[in-house]
Amino acid sequence: MTRAEDDEPLRFYASSAQFYAAQGRDGPSRHLADFLARLPAGARILELGCGSGRDAAAMRAAGFEVDPTDGSPEMARRAEARLGRPVRVLRFHELAATAQYDAVWASAALLHVPRAALPEILARIRTALKPGGLHFASYKGGRTEGRDRHGRYFNYLAQDDLRQAYAASGPWQTLSLVEHLGGGYDPGSVGPWLAVTLRRPA
Repeated sequence: MTRAEDDEPLRFYASSAQFYAAQGRDGPSRHLADFLARLPAGARILELGCGSGRDAAAMRAAGFEVDPTDGSPEMARRAEARLGRPVRVLRFHELAATAQYDAVWASAALLHVPRAALPEILARIRTALKPGGLHFASYKGGRTEGRDRHGRYFNYLAQDDLRQAYAASGPWQTLSLVEHLGGGYDPGSVGPWLAVTLRRPA
């Protein structure tokens, strides 16, 4: 049986929650505005890996109904302090919703899922979406999965890897797939990222 998640990133984020909460003051993801523009007013959004709560705060300010979650209890508490509301502790393999959300937002979150387990997690996301619902995710680019110098596992996907993982999880309509340069935890670090937006077919 494939292990659905790696525990080392959770230990890292538990010890680094204060740093990520401070980092979240920089503003929401660069991809968020375009994603929200695709959604109907008041859409219900599940956020996986909400971190400091910065994107959830922007979604709520824009009038959307947001269900923020994070796999790290420490990060969830930081997000709660920012948002002034409860944040569920939820690991990806625990997602069991069926057709409950208009959108699932997973910015820099699914990049820690082992490659072999990724289709299963994506299938859970697809099931959680209403027909016609949208999903966004961003991943660190690359071709060889492995760990960074902090011991965190990353799946480091190339575009072909990403397409294959989504195809294996069920039918999707790809609306956008872009590669761009972005930063990371270490100051000054820059590398390739992939950002994908998809629709669950009606």
